[in-house]
Amino acid sequence: MTLVGVSLKMYFSHARTLAWVRDVVGIAERHPAVRSGAATLFVVPTFPALVPVRALLGGSPVLLGAQDLAWADEGAFTGEVSGAELREIGVDLVEIGHAERRSLFHETDDEVAGKVHAAFRNHLRPLVCVGEPHRASSADAVSEVTAQLDRSLATATADGLVGPLIVAYEPVWAIGASAPAPDDHIVDVLAGIEAHLATRPELAGSTVIYGGSAGPGLLTRGQGRIGGLFLGRFAHDPAAIATILDEVVGA
Repeated sequence: MTLVGVSLKMYFSHARTLAWVRDVVGIAERHPAVRSGAATLFVVPTFPALVPVRALLGGSPVLLGAQDLAWADEGAFTGEVSGAELREIGVDLVEIGHAERRSLFHETDDEVAGKVHAAFRNHLRPLVCVGEPHRASSADAVSEVTAQLDRSLATATADGLVGPLIVAYEPVWAIGASAPAPDDHIVDVLAGIEAHLATRPELAGSTVIYGGSAGPGLLTRGQGRIGGLFLGRFAHDPAAIATILDEVVGA
């Protein structure tokens, strides 16, 4: 199964988000890659859009993600949104530790670990973002991002809460670039992350996907060695998602 997701970040208005989701649902319900189970789609809108998007998704196969969550489940945390509330409104997964959260909001490894713990204890699947800040060899990248992943899971691991998750490998130097990382680098690093996950039986069932200027042709060139894509601006046109799903069928 190939996992394909889109984070809208803060690009769309509320109205445009809902119109986009309607189009994506239509594609998902018609496309053979989704209908056959070869691909699973997820969408990650802004917080205010989560409830209406959940309603639009209805019984469709498209999963709903949130862009962040608090480490606490309740209390005097102005501006935060808890995992408990996200689960209550029907969110399936939650993005944690994106490079923009780290660089713009100074999110630390400890804060990321607290949020991963919050996701697991509220039965949300964590989508943990990892990536090396500067271009490096595949071997060095694997060493860096697997250590980053282990730090993100440390608190939940200590409490025996970990389970299947999604790991989004997004080399920071490729985010927003004109092209993704080189194909062989992507394949090698994803394989390294998967090998690392295989050493931890409690994480069985996890999925590793690639983000960082991901776009058309990557799945085809990966020849089945790329478990999925985390798309950004490329997927602002819903037709682009159909193009990626076509690659899943052809892979």
